[in-house]
Amino acid sequence: MSLEVLTVGRVGVDLYPEQSGVPLGEVRTFARSLGGTATNVAVAAARLGRRSAVLTKVGPDPFGGYVRNALRGFGVAPDFVGTAEDLLTPVVFCALDPPADPPLLFYRLPVAPDLTLTEADVPWDVVAEVPVLWVTGTGVSTEPARATQRAMLARRDRRRHTVLDLDYRPMFWSSVDSARAEIGWMLDHVTVAVGNRAEVEVAVGTADPDEAANRLLARGIELAVVKKGADGVLVATAEGAWTVPPQPVEVVCGLGAGDAFGGALVHGLLSGWDPVRVARYANAAGALVAGRLACADAMPEPAEIEELL
Repeated sequence: MSLEVLTVGRVGVDLYPEQSGVPLGEVRTFARSLGGTATNVAVAAARLGRRSAVLTKVGPDPFGGYVRNALRGFGVAPDFVGTAEDLLTPVVFCALDPPADPPLLFYRLPVAPDLTLTEADVPWDVVAEVPVLWVTGTGVSTEPARATQRAMLARRDRRRHTVLDLDYRPMFWSSVDSARAEIGWMLDHVTVAVGNRAEVEVAVGTADPDEAANRLLARGIELAVVKKGADGVLVATAEGAWTVPPQPVEVVCGLGAGDAFGGALVHGLLSGWDPVRVARYANAAGALVAGRLACADAMPEPAEIEELL
């Protein structure tokens, strides 16, 4: 199979409460789903007909087997899912309180398997040639994954399309300054950057979408995507900047919407669409998932996105 997109990074088993609006300690039952930003983006792209794979690691436990089987079920190649023999597959709990921005409880200690990726785990020919390589900010939060992801970007040599999902999670970093330094290095080695206001502030020092986009473009980014929540999405290139309005949605769970956006962004890049069309399509994908409970299981089909648009 000739891959179209390789995502790199986080994987886990998400446990979603089946009771909304209550604290985690009061949840009675949970629904299981495949999760993790990089994994969800690969699933979302596969739902849209793209040949995707994820480079990550799991533990030698039964949840590791679940991850591989779930990926196959979603049409994502599990060929590059390794095993960290002395670690457990991560589990993540969330509480739908509030549903739009659920708090997360990560079980990724002492370190997650996906952060133990080494150069020996990397399919170097794929990294060099795949049409879309998707990396994340979390992927450089610690060693050895940091050095591995840096080596991948060096090998990639800023080939189009090399995408950085800023993916800033404070619990994975010792400080904002360390995150800014590491994510900043990556900005000089990618062609597309995508994140929300908080994430671009960490990356380039401002939460103002227009100024953040300008700073990203000044770093050599070809396409800057700044998600503005209820204010829509800003997309910017050297030719100009445009804001696409949001898609109205009754939020069931805000988790996964950004990953659906990411998978649709991948689809748009591979399709050669203009930035505004990409953003409209990705917005619609994100809105559909925000109206559903799960992440990977909730990723939309093309017909659903077209109908919403």
